[in-house]
Amino acid sequence: MTLEMRPPVLIPRPETEELVGLVVADCEALRHSTDASVLEVGCGSGAVSLALLRRIPQVHVIAIDKSEAAVSLTRDNAERLGLQHRIHVFQHDILTDPVERLQDLGPFSAVVSNPPYIFTEDMTRLEPEVLRYEDHSALDGGLDGMAVMKGILHLAPLLLKARGDVFLEGDPRHPEMVKNWLEDHPEGLLRLLQIVKDFCGKTRFIHLRSGRDAANATTSHMTGRRLPPYLSSMPPVL
Repeated sequence: MTLEMRPPVLIPRPETEELVGLVVADCEALRHSTDASVLEVGCGSGAVSLALLRRIPQVHVIAIDKSEAAVSLTRDNAERLGLQHRIHVFQHDILTDPVERLQDLGPFSAVVSNPPYIFTEDMTRLEPEVLRYEDHSALDGGLDGMAVMKGILHLAPLLLKARGDVFLEGDPRHPEMVKNWLEDHPEGLLRLLQIVKDFCGKTRFIHLRSGRDAANATTSHMTGRRLPPYLSSMPPVL
């Protein structure tokens, strides 16, 4: 799968390929339902949404981003791949825009996001080319790196189907922070199912599930698990 890239939209990282693989492997609703739908928060170039569409033929995707440049690029890439009829892309900021627009398009089988998750104090340590050419708002997650992540956790119960899934990519410090956030917000009925390491052995991915049934799911928090290599790959950059 080849995607066009245009500054300042963030170039997909190898870890994002692993996020796609995790969703495909562990979201049963997407594989077995004939009306499965995914909401991607922060679609960027469209890499995650379009990879999911190619991997799971029956899935439809709603892809949102607060950046007009990202929305335009995702639309263009969807058309290049002939996937434009299975994806609806529009500009939306989950932290400031009304949730009702998303609710009207749901409920969703899964919410997937590689949100901005770099701690603000760590931004100066990024590579010079990243700081120069890529959108800082797609990287800077606020003081604790969780500004957008918390927005997703707040809204997920309003947007998901029963036993719907949330898949997040984050900093290795975030799984414990998410666990603490969930303990402070039990009304959301989100349960932490697993924490998955990336190919470098760093805790990177967080999988949650909505609804009371999630309480009976596996909650071992599989911090030792690593993703197997997946045949689908992130796109080379033009």
